[in-house]
Amino acid sequence: MIKVLIVEDDPMVSELNKRYVKQMSGFTAVGAAQNYKEALEFIQQNEVDLLLLDVYMKGKNGIELLKEIRRRDQKVDAIIISAASEKPMIREALQYGAVDYLIKPFEFDRFQHALSGYRKRQLIFSNKEEMTQQELDSQLLQLPEQEQMVQLPKGLTRSTLKVVWNSILTFRYNFFTTEDIANETEMSQVSVRKYLKFLEDVQLLEVEMHYGSIGRPVFKYRVNANTSHHISQYI
Repeated sequence: MIKVLIVEDDPMVSELNKRYVKQMSGFTAVGAAQNYKEALEFIQQNEVDLLLLDVYMKGKNGIELLKEIRRRDQKVDAIIISAASEKPMIREALQYGAVDYLIKPFEFDRFQHALSGYRKRQLIFSNKEEMTQQELDSQLLQLPEQEQMVQLPKGLTRSTLKVVWNSILTFRYNFFTTEDIANETEMSQVSVRKYLKFLEDVQLLEVEMHYGSIGRPVFKYRVNANTSHHISQYI
């Protein structure tokens, strides 16, 4: 079981992160700290594998905590979860060994991706003394089997996109309309149209314009068989 310490000065965010951890198999939240001092004391007195670490806290910040942990040569990993989006801050966090960096606000899918990736790496290192380049590329770096997650446009979520995509797959390679997907998913046609437009823009869907009996155009879509495997970047 991977032991997680949540370092976050906002009690509501800390509790949310704790709930997220509970949903992840193989992880347990062993404690929570609100600042630099509390976190260091907890790490000294308890076994911790992974920090979910905020940057902006009262007093010394999360990057300073990460530096001190490295100075003490403590074998604790960290995933940064912070509103800090400045490039120098991100670079410094990575330089001091952060294994991932989530910018608030984030979706649970991204959180799940971060912890699942960490769990997979830990399993690899615990089971092997040596690795081949192929194992490193395919398992640790997740290349080429798993492509990097791509940021969705504002207003779209991975969870809803997955619902829409699963509905699309029921039509296989046949044409369907916005109304078809709306009926399948019980979403509004306006919302469905946004997701279909996105999938069209990234060339996962082909679109054709058809004219009905009264001359009004109807857009019909179908899965692009040549690119559909790229959906893994988005869901």
